[in-house]
Amino acid sequence: MTINASNSSTKKDKPAKYTIIKQYICEHIESGEWPQNAKVPSENELTQQFDVSRMTARRALQELTEQGILVRSQGAGTFVATFKSQSSLLEIRNISDEISERGHQHKAKQLLLRSIAVTEEIAILLNLKNNEDVFYSEILHYENDDAIQLEQRFVNVSLVPDYLLQNFTIITPHEYLSSVAPLTEATHEIEAILASDEICQQLDIQTTTPCLQVKRRTWSKQGVVSVAILTSPGDKYRLGSHLKF
Repeated sequence: MTINASNSSTKKDKPAKYTIIKQYICEHIESGEWPQNAKVPSENELTQQFDVSRMTARRALQELTEQGILVRSQGAGTFVATFKSQSSLLEIRNISDEISERGHQHKAKQLLLRSIAVTEEIAILLNLKNNEDVFYSEILHYENDDAIQLEQRFVNVSLVPDYLLQNFTIITPHEYLSSVAPLTEATHEIEAILASDEICQQLDIQTTTPCLQVKRRTWSKQGVVSVAILTSPGDKYRLGSHLKF
């Protein structure tokens, strides 16, 4: 979901009042101040704050709702939408939260965290030049005592300069990236694989065990933030979603 509060009919030198309200809301979302599911000011509150008509405030909220940035619930108010992949409609969730919701304990082992030379494939995916370095992390996620996911992540250095300073046994990469470069768009590629010997050893599985691998590419307003390869044993992990049309 790309946040874009502009309107082609609005003059650059004097934006319409409803456009100013949209920009105000989008800036708070992009900065992370208003996270997913946060309640945003009501029509009445925006009317008073920006000294506009209620119709103007309603138009701003309605257009952002139509863009998928906000969700309006009758009687409850207007909220920041849950950011979902535009390509696959899979909700991007924090693995730690998923495990906690099942009543289990999440823990993580940080296997690698360093700067590496970018490969041609990753350079293309991150929109980088071939001679640039990227930050690379390998995190092994556990549910109770079972390793359920190996997360290999390539991160755009210019957009997340402090990535190597983090302790990913305390905070997941997803949590950290969401706070410093709020998600606006994502794509997924999902396939069943037989993992390499090294990955099988890390996940403590047999080489014949089928695995589920998700390749995820995420954007913020400034550009492509990261490319993640998530590998999980097929008998311990599954993907699911609930879609409404």
